Amino acid sequence: MNDGDVQTQQREVQRLLGRCLLRLQQYERLMKAIVAHSDLSGPAHALEEIRAARVDEAFTKTLGTLVGRLFGSCIVAEGANTAADATANEPEDVPHIAMRMQLSLFPEDYVRTQSDLKELVQLRNNLVHHFIDQHDLWSTDGCLTARDALVAAYERIDKSYEQLRGWAEHMDEVRRQAAEFAQSDAFYDFMVNGIFPDGTVNWPAAGIVRVLREAANVLAVDGWTPVAAAGRWITERSPEQMPTKYGCASWRQVLHESRLFELLYRNVDGQRAACYRVRAE
Repeated sequence: MNDGDVQTQQREVQRLLGRCLLRLQQYERLMKAIVAHSDLSGPAHALEEIRAARVDEAFTKTLGTLVGRLFGSCIVAEGANTAADATANEPEDVPHIAMRMQLSLFPEDYVRTQSDLKELVQLRNNLVHHFIDQHDLWSTDGCLTARDALVAAYERIDKSYEQLRGWAEHMDEVRRQAAEFAQSDAFYDFMVNGIFPDGTVNWPAAGIVRVLREAANVLAVDGWTPVAAAGRWITERSPEQMPTKYGCASWRQVLHESRLFELLYRNVDGQRAACYRVRAE
């Protein structure tokens, strides 16, 4: 071939290389978004600021670093215990929210996928840093070999991109369902009243425990509060906080089930009455 034919082949190599690099950039952008949004925790009032900082931080990382973060956090082997209590060291008087999304793979799939993505990182580095050293782009044969390599490379990159896009779609669906749950009555009961969706109660966080303590602060005599008086006081001020909401038939059952109060029968105005006080920690 003459010089014009070689230049034509070189332009085709340039086009194919550009196509690969553009697809790699799409892959990296999607990877950064997945890593940035898969895990979020912090005080409720600062979540948006924390989310923005995670996005900014993720977009400065290389593909190799992102792949390293992906495994063990976003993608885990089935049966692996990677959950950590993100609220363990947070102040108890500050509302704290933690959210993590993970894709669980069978152990053999986890190992294979991890190996595949390491190979993709190596492919990316070769294309960006070493391609011109690996192929003689000033000869026809070299250009033809380079062209074949780029066609195969694009197929490899595109396959990984479609896989990553599938993971992203699953995570988007999880976020959508989480957003719907956050607007539901069940979520309100969980956050405000400590009632889990299955009906069990986190008593220390229960709204009814909170109002029982408020009633004790107002009505206690010698440190003890009549249960009946507290019930009337709460009914007038917080009628939504009733024992039946928490699966209990009476105020005394709430006091007993919560295990946060002491219950004792005392003489009140000449009559024997059930009284309670907050149990000492």
